Amino acid sequence: MRSIGLVTLVVRDYDEAIRFYVDGLGFTLVQDEPQGDKRWVVVSPGGGASLLLAEASSEEQAARVGDQTGGRVGFFLNTDDFDRDHARMTAFGVQFLETPRDEVYGKVAVFEDLYGNRWDLLQPARA
Repeated sequence: MRSIGLVTLVVRDYDEAIRFYVDGLGFTLVQDEPQGDKRWVVVSPGGGASLLLAEASSEEQAARVGDQTGGRVGFFLNTDDFDRDHARMTAFGVQFLETPRDEVYGKVAVFEDLYGNRWDLLQPARA
């Protein structure tokens, strides 16, 4: 069996990104290990692929922070309780770009992370 274990997300600052993903989205800090002038920082939502937070180390990388998918939704955060997570995230100050809506595939709303990357918060429909 194969699976995607990590997805790299280029961030401006390790600590502000950790705060957003852990305190704002409820992820768990799995690993934060120094590696010379950088760190190996992994956060996990609790299932599926985890995020490797990679601090931009060049102008080219810094230019892509917040726009890694060209303005499209590039990340999908599944939940078993949309209303709980939406309320928690909103209280933290997460910016939702739309009112939650019901689709055939589930309840969903697009939000932005602290850098402007677009995500779906999604509670999949029950089969």
